[in-house]
Amino acid sequence: MRIRHTLAAVLAAALAAAGCGSSDTAEPEQPTPAVSATTDTTTPATATTTSDAVATTTSATCGDDLLARLTLRQKLAQLLNVGVTGAEDARAIVASEQIGGIFIGSWTDVSMLTDGLIPQVAAQSPLPLMVTIDEEGGRVSRVGQLFGPDPSARVVAETMTVEETYRMALERGQELKSLGITVDFAPDVDVSSQPDDSVIGDRSFSSDPEIVTQYAGAYARGLLDAGIMPVLKHFPGHGSASGDSHTGAVTTPPLEQLQQIDLVPYRSLVSPEVAVMLGHLDVPGLTDGVPASISPQAVDLLRSGAYGGPPFDGVIFTDDLSGMRAISDTYGIAEAVEAALVAGVNQALWLTTTEVPAVLDHLEQVVADGTLPVQRVDEAVRTVTRAKGALDC
Repeated sequence: MRIRHTLAAVLAAALAAAGCGSSDTAEPEQPTPAVSATTDTTTPATATTTSDAVATTTSATCGDDLLARLTLRQKLAQLLNVGVTGAEDARAIVASEQIGGIFIGSWTDVSMLTDGLIPQVAAQSPLPLMVTIDEEGGRVSRVGQLFGPDPSARVVAETMTVEETYRMALERGQELKSLGITVDFAPDVDVSSQPDDSVIGDRSFSSDPEIVTQYAGAYARGLLDAGIMPVLKHFPGHGSASGDSHTGAVTTPPLEQLQQIDLVPYRSLVSPEVAVMLGHLDVPGLTDGVPASISPQAVDLLRSGAYGGPPFDGVIFTDDLSGMRAISDTYGIAEAVEAALVAGVNQALWLTTTEVPAVLDHLEQVVADGTLPVQRVDEAVRTVTRAKGALDC
């Protein structure tokens, strides 16, 4: 216990030195408005060069004080988001390994929510704790029994206006925030005409990408206005895929077809305020046999905006790496987390805390042997801590 309190004091000093702040219920930082650069023809060319150099230096040094005070293991732990069985399980793993986030699942003891225990768990973390949940409405809901059910995305688009959808998401977001949750793995932006009870089915707002864009955008805006970070999923598109990644490998239509339909909503909805989840999807012409969740090519497509969207520098999550056979049939959890982080993902998600120490041992080794560059780890930590409000740069 003495060691943990010492660590907390060190990290608190790091936050102060870096111009950072934290709270028991980490609220996603509101992004700094973009500043449009204008060129004055009377300004010497050297002025632009100097400005660019200053911007580059600022970007490179943002968070350096914080990073310098974290051990490699603590940095790697910030990149893990792990399911918990209840408050005691969560407290133990946050206190012992300072993981970056916890996931509230269908198996999590509901008393963690009803008894208001999340802030107690978050208090164990020297850095803001990311508290995530799957709350889409319909059949994917973790708080419906607490606050009343919300309709599925498909029913929402068929029976509600865009403005009503925004108000519904705002209310649900406020309810989530009251529990101490900070991130919602919603909205689902898959474009699908699948039957209601299929893997995506009624989780999709529509088979029309424009309708998906309107309704998913309203839902994301409602969550944001409630102080919850929305997560768009499942990039680059699960709506027309061959099957269910819970039960085995899944292949999407070729990338060219995804460009015409599935990727359309992301072009409008991706922004610094949201996160994105990668699906376990093999995309011909992009990943070619590797699930997108652990594919450098899929990460680069999202980061670069080469699919026609804006470049994205926010948080990228994997889908669950331990309970879905599209991954687990081929990879153990340590190898899957390694592959995801090497690909450029910021948050590796899985379902149980038992494996955390072994995963961190493994990650320390792959950093030591150069498989996972420490520079990539540092940049991922910057991205995650900025999203959690621990960096103001």
